[in-house]
Amino acid sequence: MKIHEYQAKEILRKYNVPVPEGKVAFTVDEAVEAAKEIGGNIWVVKAQIHAGGRGKGGGVKIAKSLDEVKQLASEILGMQLVTHQTGPEGKKVQRLLIEQGINIEHELYLGITLDRASSKNVIMVSTEGGMEIEKVAEETPEKIIKEPVDPSVGLQAYQARKLAFGLGLEGTQFKNAVKFLLTLYRAYDATDSSLAEINPLVVTKEGDVMALDAKINFDDNALYRHKDIVEYRDLDEEEPLEIEASKFNLNYIKLDGNVGCMVNGAGLAMATMDIIKLAGGEPANFLDVGGGANKETVANGFKIILSDPNVKAILINIFGGIVRCDRVAQGVIDAVKEIDVTVPIVVRLEGTNAEEAGVLLNESGLNFEVANSLKEAAEKVTSVLK
Repeated sequence: MKIHEYQAKEILRKYNVPVPEGKVAFTVDEAVEAAKEIGGNIWVVKAQIHAGGRGKGGGVKIAKSLDEVKQLASEILGMQLVTHQTGPEGKKVQRLLIEQGINIEHELYLGITLDRASSKNVIMVSTEGGMEIEKVAEETPEKIIKEPVDPSVGLQAYQARKLAFGLGLEGTQFKNAVKFLLTLYRAYDATDSSLAEINPLVVTKEGDVMALDAKINFDDNALYRHKDIVEYRDLDEEEPLEIEASKFNLNYIKLDGNVGCMVNGAGLAMATMDIIKLAGGEPANFLDVGGGANKETVANGFKIILSDPNVKAILINIFGGIVRCDRVAQGVIDAVKEIDVTVPIVVRLEGTNAEEAGVLLNESGLNFEVANSLKEAAEKVTSVLK
């Protein structure tokens, strides 16, 4: 689950991670009032959407008077902000973060995520703050310092000192960076985060170290432990079909293609999308109906897939292990009879009772294309698109 920057900073404050003073605003008047409450003579007006690159897209501006705060808030609030992460359609800005201006001396990078290869969290720091870390990794990988963290003991002080030294910090800046690293890791670990990215992490001329920006993502599987974090969910920032799928416990991700996919198992779903691509098609979605696929899950899956107007054909690829193929086949038949399915359907069932499933599909009187292999299924479903 993703949250907004201002929400991430609210969480960081709870763990005593230094962040600039700021307030969320949903209207222009609220933005001006927030600037008054913060005080000072320089403010930053920041668009709040679930995407990076907001500054380059015109969603982050500096105001040097309350009139400028009002003007910039009027321009940014309601705009369709396009960044490298939103796609060409962009995202509508419906809230702002008004923040105090900071006397910046250095901009650094700090990120924490899970390294699946080592089964450990890894902390990454770089002197190249404010840049896309992917670009730094590609062009100057030697400027990224990585430190794995043993999950049984957490981040140790000597590791934090090593990272702070790697950033070239000294004196008060060094001490504050060490403290920042330790408190950020505690926040990351305590909230079951999957990503905590501070870009930029800034060092002020006064020696303070703080999160000028903050991006935190959470492990969905652990959200049952964090009801307060679940309340941060902003449905306006999520794909409507993905929200609908989550109501039925379906793992659905919308893509840009025209072949709808219904599969049981994440690995098989990935393989199915790959082979559709190899056959010349474009997958329209990732949809994992899970190991207990039945009439209800299949029907709901159909409804979600067919809600995408780009879908021109559907490929159902089920491996019968936990669930028998004949039960899945009957579920598919019953679902198609109840739902107005107007696109071709190719079905490939393999595993327990696969032969019985094929008989059910062929004798259903419905217009199914039955395939015996994944390759054949992909070829059949892409052939109807031509």
